[in-house]
Amino acid sequence: MRRAMLLFAALASSAPFGAAAGAVDAFLAFTASSRTATATFEQRVFDRSGRRVDRATGAFAFSRPDRFRWAYDKPVSSLIVADGTRLWIFDEDLNQVTVRPMDRALSATPAALLAGREDVTAVFTLREAGQADGLDWLEAVPKEGDTGFERVRIGMKGAVPAAMELHDSLGGRTVLAFPVFRTGARVDPGEFRFTPPKGADVLDELPAPAASRPKGAAPGKP
Repeated sequence: MRRAMLLFAALASSAPFGAAAGAVDAFLAFTASSRTATATFEQRVFDRSGRRVDRATGAFAFSRPDRFRWAYDKPVSSLIVADGTRLWIFDEDLNQVTVRPMDRALSATPAALLAGREDVTAVFTLREAGQADGLDWLEAVPKEGDTGFERVRIGMKGAVPAAMELHDSLGGRTVLAFPVFRTGARVDPGEFRFTPPKGADVLDELPAPAASRPKGAAPGKP
């Protein structure tokens, strides 16, 4: 499940997105109008041979732009929180926290498709992907490389996402279903703040402040 957590967190058209009505238009309308949302999710992870290697459930919430909370409850508790400036990843099993900057890399992750800024077409190429399982599908391909995945498929049920499929560069696939998805939900701003638990091992990947760097050093470099 840690692999799936990192893929999602790290984890952020061959045809013009406006060329056909359908899933793309519905998704763009969703990103433009949904300022907040809450949902439950069911997650399955498959390796390149199609064998299921992980299964998890949980809930998430977002407040646009760039604030979201993705919480796993089974089989183990873990948490991903974006506060608008930093991305926190808490592995409760290891009592370990990783904190990263919310930079352009995050803008091209699957999280940005749901909780990012309105102009998703700036970082993703969108195209229609037909109908299947009672859903209208679109495909999103990141315009930048090194995102940890090659493409994301999103299944729309009316005006809201009902499923996502993340295809990584190694042939693996993470499948997410959203049994409950409520747009416009009231979300406590405190849901998007995180304080590392006492005694947790904190891995700080934030760039060093400019004042603490030697003259001429690049951000994030000693």
